[in-house]
Amino acid sequence: MANRTVFFVSDGTGITAETFGNSILSQFAIKPRHVRRPFIDTADKAHQVLREINHTADTEGRKPVVFITLVNPEILAIVKSESKGLVLDLFNTFIEPLEAEFGMKSNHRVGRFSDVSKSQEYHDRIEAINFSLSHDDGQSHRDLEQADVILVGVSRSGKTPTSLYLAMQYGLKAANYPLIPEDFERRQLPPALLEHRKKIFGLSIQPERLSEIRNERRPNSKYAALENCRMEVAEAEAMMRRSGIRWLSSTTKSIEEIATTILQEIRPERLVY
Repeated sequence: MANRTVFFVSDGTGITAETFGNSILSQFAIKPRHVRRPFIDTADKAHQVLREINHTADTEGRKPVVFITLVNPEILAIVKSESKGLVLDLFNTFIEPLEAEFGMKSNHRVGRFSDVSKSQEYHDRIEAINFSLSHDDGQSHRDLEQADVILVGVSRSGKTPTSLYLAMQYGLKAANYPLIPEDFERRQLPPALLEHRKKIFGLSIQPERLSEIRNERRPNSKYAALENCRMEVAEAEAMMRRSGIRWLSSTTKSIEEIATTILQEIRPERLVY
């Protein structure tokens, strides 16, 4: 849809507004212009955003869509009162009914972590990210007993981005290990992983797609050759079946879908939200 703008306005990072708003927008066959306005935490900033929204409406000749997550009622009133946009208040849509149901007022906390120095959840998340980075691509065998999830699969099957997503989104300590020709020759998992089998989840990928991805990194190499990719994928899947490891193909799945499946299968005891 041409000449349609969507604003994401928040007094925090705006991640909630964008995530929720984009989930809704994905139901429509449109590609609007995105405008992100985080940290709108003063009246002056609110008035500035309001002018921008109204100018956009006048210029484009149609209402911009405005997803907002503003906790401060005064700042919220400024944006909502004279806006020429379609304002969708994501917080109050849910907060007001929940206040009535719980019989209490919300704490009107701005952002996910109002004071990171006092947030154990925040520190747990940072620790998980550091763990995942230090255990990326089999860099370290240390402290694997602390891992919540260990991903295995051939090189470039999606292990690293999935590990980091699990750490950043859920605070999980996720290690990942590539399956290499030496493992196929031994016909078993890397020795360091054998005692952690219950934590292991496998990722596979279609050889054709794997070859495309590897050719972007190492063009015309044996590593990227389709025949080699077919061999590695077949060997890796056979090894996972022999070892009784749960696995899926990442070829057509998003990182979010892969992570959700892993959480359902592994069911780690500790999750951070």
